[in-house]
Amino acid sequence: MNKLLSNILKFILFVGIGATILVVLYRKLNASYQAQCITDGIPLEDCSLIDKVWSDFQNSSLLWLGIVLLCYMISNISRSYRWKYLIDSLGYKTRLRNVFHSTMLLYFANLGFPRMGEFVRAGSIARYEKIPFEKLMGTAIVDRIFDMLSFLLVFLLAFALEYDTIWNFIVESRGGEETTQSGTPWLMILIVFAAAVAGVAYWKREVLRKLPLVEKAEKLIVGFLDGVKSVRKLQNVPGFIFHSVVIWVMYFLMTYFCFSAFEPTAHLGAKVGLMAFVFGSLGMIIPSPGGMGSYHALVVAALVLYGVAQADAFSFAMIIFFTINIFGNILFGIIAMIALPLLNRNYEPQITST
Repeated sequence: MNKLLSNILKFILFVGIGATILVVLYRKLNASYQAQCITDGIPLEDCSLIDKVWSDFQNSSLLWLGIVLLCYMISNISRSYRWKYLIDSLGYKTRLRNVFHSTMLLYFANLGFPRMGEFVRAGSIARYEKIPFEKLMGTAIVDRIFDMLSFLLVFLLAFALEYDTIWNFIVESRGGEETTQSGTPWLMILIVFAAAVAGVAYWKREVLRKLPLVEKAEKLIVGFLDGVKSVRKLQNVPGFIFHSVVIWVMYFLMTYFCFSAFEPTAHLGAKVGLMAFVFGSLGMIIPSPGGMGSYHALVVAALVLYGVAQADAFSFAMIIFFTINIFGNILFGIIAMIALPLLNRNYEPQITST
């Protein structure tokens, strides 16, 4: 009961974060939109941003949105292959279909509980492929580390191509405020406290290692490190690199192709697509369901830098968000929940080594 209550509270917290950002952003943009309507002589009763978003969504190109979803699926197939290479390097021969559907559960779970998807996909493979959960979490961490490195390269590329635009945005966002050192004392206290705890733990290490909880934690850590080390045992390095590239190229193309689905952004080029993709990716880092709110705010900020009206930028952010994060993730997440038990009714995994 306590665990259920905790999960409910976490869900409310994360949804609250995303909803708050989205509501604040909407109110700000709606006020600007209505001010423009007054300037243009349009009655306020005929001037609602939410009505505009709905109308823009209805008038967007289904063909281009379908292509966006195709890129989304290709990226998930490549992510499944890449993760499978890591798992197989541990000596387990997994079925690609199980890895793919577990990957879809990752995104589905993240809509409710940010970052929970990693545990869900690892738990799904542990259940159907009979692989230790802690080892799978190790490979999942490696998978995300390569994502961070890939995003860093993409960010550096965007920074190199659009240095002035990014730098001006950073300066304007800071508003010229001076940085302070007010957090330094607390940081020093935290460091000293952590060092003291570590010292006591090392001094009493033999006693602590005999505790059941510590023994279990030690086993988890060892298994986790085995999973992390999987990258050193990769047998298909070219394939791993290839699929890493495909994942991030598809991520970029999802944003770029979505431009063509919406008339006010159809004229924008690849550089703007790269910037909108990078800004949106930064928004996804904030712990809200699927990047709700934070993703919209940063995509709007990126497009406004290139002369797109705020209301149109918001419509675009809503179109791509609902196409991928809501329609794609929910649809294929539900399919995965149904498919996994059916595909594994009579399946017995084969372990080639330990």
